[in-house]
Amino acid sequence: MKTHLIKNYRYKTTLVLLASTLTISQANAVSVYLEKDIIEDQVKTSKITGKVKDANGNLPGVYVSVKDTNKATSTDLEGNFSIEVAKGQTLVFSMIGFKDYSIVYNGQSIVNVTLKQDTSTLDEIVVNAGYYSVKDRERTGSIARVTAKDIEIQPVTNPLQALQGRAPGVNITNITGITGGGIDIEIRGQNFMGAKTTGRNIPFYVIDGVPFLSQPLGMNNGNLSLDLFNANISPLNAINPQNIESIEILKDADATAIYGSRGANGVVLITTKKGIQSKTNFTVSSAVGFSKVSKFLNMMNTQQYIKMREDAYANAGRDIPANAFDINGAWDRNRYTNWQKELIGDTATMQEVSLGVRGGNEFSNFNINYSHNENTTVFPTDKGYKRNSFIASYNYKSKSRRLSVNSSTSYSNQNNNLPTSDLTKKATALAPNAPALYNEDGSLNWQNGTWFNPMAELNSYYENKTSTIILNSSISYELFKNLYTKLNLGHTTNQFEERKIIPHTMFNPAANPTSENSESYLSNENHKSFIIEPQLNYIISKDKHLINTLIGTSYQLTDSESFRFIGKNFTSNAFIKNIGAAKEKTIYPNKKNQYKYASVFTRINYSFDSKYFINLTARRDGSSRFGNDYKFGNFGAIGAAWIFTKNNFAKKITWLSFGKLRLSYGITGSDNIGNYAYLDTYTVGTIYNDTPTLKPTALFNPKYKWEKTKKFEIATELSFFNDHLNTTIAYYNNKSSDQLVGLTLPTTTGFSNITANSPAVVENKGWEFSIFSQNIKNREFSWTTSFNISFPKNKLKSYPGLEEGTERSFYVIGKPLNIVKLYEYEELDPETGNFLFKDYNEDGKITSADKQYVADLSPKFYGGLQNTIFYKNFSLDFLFYFTKRNNYNINRYYSSPGAGLLNLPEVMTDYHSSLNPNATYMPANISNPNNALLKPFIESTATISDASYVRLKNLSLSYTLQIPKLNIESLKIYLQGQNIWTLSSYKGMDPEFISFGGLPPLRTFTFGIQLTF
Repeated sequence: MKTHLIKNYRYKTTLVLLASTLTISQANAVSVYLEKDIIEDQVKTSKITGKVKDANGNLPGVYVSVKDTNKATSTDLEGNFSIEVAKGQTLVFSMIGFKDYSIVYNGQSIVNVTLKQDTSTLDEIVVNAGYYSVKDRERTGSIARVTAKDIEIQPVTNPLQALQGRAPGVNITNITGITGGGIDIEIRGQNFMGAKTTGRNIPFYVIDGVPFLSQPLGMNNGNLSLDLFNANISPLNAINPQNIESIEILKDADATAIYGSRGANGVVLITTKKGIQSKTNFTVSSAVGFSKVSKFLNMMNTQQYIKMREDAYANAGRDIPANAFDINGAWDRNRYTNWQKELIGDTATMQEVSLGVRGGNEFSNFNINYSHNENTTVFPTDKGYKRNSFIASYNYKSKSRRLSVNSSTSYSNQNNNLPTSDLTKKATALAPNAPALYNEDGSLNWQNGTWFNPMAELNSYYENKTSTIILNSSISYELFKNLYTKLNLGHTTNQFEERKIIPHTMFNPAANPTSENSESYLSNENHKSFIIEPQLNYIISKDKHLINTLIGTSYQLTDSESFRFIGKNFTSNAFIKNIGAAKEKTIYPNKKNQYKYASVFTRINYSFDSKYFINLTARRDGSSRFGNDYKFGNFGAIGAAWIFTKNNFAKKITWLSFGKLRLSYGITGSDNIGNYAYLDTYTVGTIYNDTPTLKPTALFNPKYKWEKTKKFEIATELSFFNDHLNTTIAYYNNKSSDQLVGLTLPTTTGFSNITANSPAVVENKGWEFSIFSQNIKNREFSWTTSFNISFPKNKLKSYPGLEEGTERSFYVIGKPLNIVKLYEYEELDPETGNFLFKDYNEDGKITSADKQYVADLSPKFYGGLQNTIFYKNFSLDFLFYFTKRNNYNINRYYSSPGAGLLNLPEVMTDYHSSLNPNATYMPANISNPNNALLKPFIESTATISDASYVRLKNLSLSYTLQIPKLNIESLKIYLQGQNIWTLSSYKGMDPEFISFGGLPPLRTFTFGIQLTF
């Protein structure tokens, strides 16, 4: 008997090692053997049938299992089930939203069960906090959560887009409407000084326990996508939102301190879908979508434009010259083209196909999914964005429940093929009487060389390719009772390639261009990262006391490498992608960076009577980004919570079903300053006597250290009327110090600045409110409402020496970081037609010294209102997103009327003349003698206006059909919309869009079908 047990133990140990691998074939091998092991040991069984109901009728999808075995099934659409069971074994019936029910089988052939609803469902919601999980009602930290049910109803390609309006304290802004671009995200404001393009305020991303690339792609390697994506491409485009189970956003010190220096800007935890305890089911889904620009700029028509141009020459006292093709007869003066419709007016299409299989039992489960996505653009081309994504996960738990193995693999490849620039800028600048695009024979019309045909842009192209792999495996084993060891392993690879091809065929053939005029650009960025995290978890429970302890270490190694090449003068365009074939080559120095990060962390959570909670977290981090004396930093936090409704005094308040107060304080840090910044650094310079030279790029400063953020929060969570109304009110105050900035140096040093710690302090404080209401709930009809609103306030609290440095042009003590200093515009002088500005120093001149008005571009508040309605098989969900903020308007981006061969917004027809003395804009003039006033105007308060808006952000309508006779578990037909309707006084194309002149977020409608069987 003992020999048999040893052999069996060794055999099962082998299986465990197999289960820890990342391949599905090995996982299947484990499952096959486990089933064999069970079959060999099983006793005589009988097949029984039954039906599961609740108070309202039959319950489909109930998980029915035989305790301590691999046997399990689920009820069909009518609540029926059948299963093999032996006498004396225990049947367990479980379903989310209902209390588990167990029954010992005593030989009956039919077992009918009625499940009771679990009214305390909030107690069972488990929130991912990174290194540990916690029940939602027992957490001491601030964690916002968005689940698959809210993500799946949105036709988005980037997971961050699914958060807008759904998570308090999280501000999401789309950088572009072109698929595959970037997303701007801020969690509770901007902590650190520096332009947004530096990425210093980006949160820390973790996918299935593995740290993921945070810095935007394409930013530091040639900026080939500058004219399309502002050189900002989100690495999270690699993750298919439909594969996500939940996204948790960690905000306060208690939640983020476990990540130490990585938690200063918040942490975004993404958990992908895993297998479930059910029979194997297959899912096939397909969707098609259509997108268009929701609003065009109202530009001048031909008559308005020509009058403006003629007035411009008349007011300048000049004759119309030969190069004024728009009004000298070279172009048809009666022709009109709406260039926005021509260049950005197409309908972008979306197609997505997904195949998945999912299932498992109490001990092992799996999930496999493949999806293919294609998106075209509104530009006049059939090129666009493609993504293939694959995800596979396998989870195993031993019969003894002591061993568990979880592994997941995510892979995606993306290809984005587009014109070399965003055609929106040309669409809002071309004269309305510009020539036709094509000649009668279909060739491009160059109109005798009088213009650059915008369609020629399509002969050139920009392309990027991204390949991403995320591997994760975690092994957990219970060494002794309540003592667990865990090993987490992760590996990520991200390969990013950009090309920009400019062939000679995009130029006017009249100039006789050849392939010698062709150009080719290529850049590559490769990132590889490995992480290993061993952990120990010990739980002590006695009477009403519970202590949960965690200790662990983390080591991460990240290697990055980039290359950049330019080729010009080709013998033929057939070789244009082969830069080696170019006669003129530029090879930039390749960049190699290595980042090492080592930490030890611990958590102690104490609870008494499930009523009082204290959570202590601490972390010591070591980073290769600092000199030897400052490589290590210590961070930690304390959080406390009190569920006061468990006290006797609160139990008498019948309408209050749950009440909790929580408080947290702690310190997190940041080393997000780039690699090797503390060293003397050099780059390869020019060639001298056939020898490459070195050029210094930064000065040595080993004394700068970690930035630190002190975070404080107090909050209350209340539930009323048996959890039908749930609210959260939170106040936070964060102070970030030891700011790593570029301190000004004398020019005699050869450098304008040096990276060092500044005593500047940035404060972020604010209020967050959220409400969830269960308005109506019965078997056929339910209606829920959720609302959240955030009031952030950012301020530069102090900055000693600011007035002596160059940064006084960008920052003001007591004001937010996201400000601009402007001239204060007063009015247009009706007599002279000149712009008038406030002369702050009263010297009779408008100079940079008068640029003293401070405009705040950060949001005053933002939030969302969501309603979800179910009626029988129908589901309706809609979300309104709103924000209060200021932004730049059209005055920032357009010059004086008539000054160039460019169209202008129609509002600029209101220019000064003798017949229109009370105008808005200066007189039309081709060479305005008052041009000195134009620069102050575009840097004045006249360029800032209210960009607040309310938007019907998302709408989803679905119908789910069940077909038991065909073994179809569900057939779901749905219609989804995004950016459907916007209410705003803003005069630009889109009030959300922060980069004026580019393509704004598109209005999208998607139709799809999902079949599960």
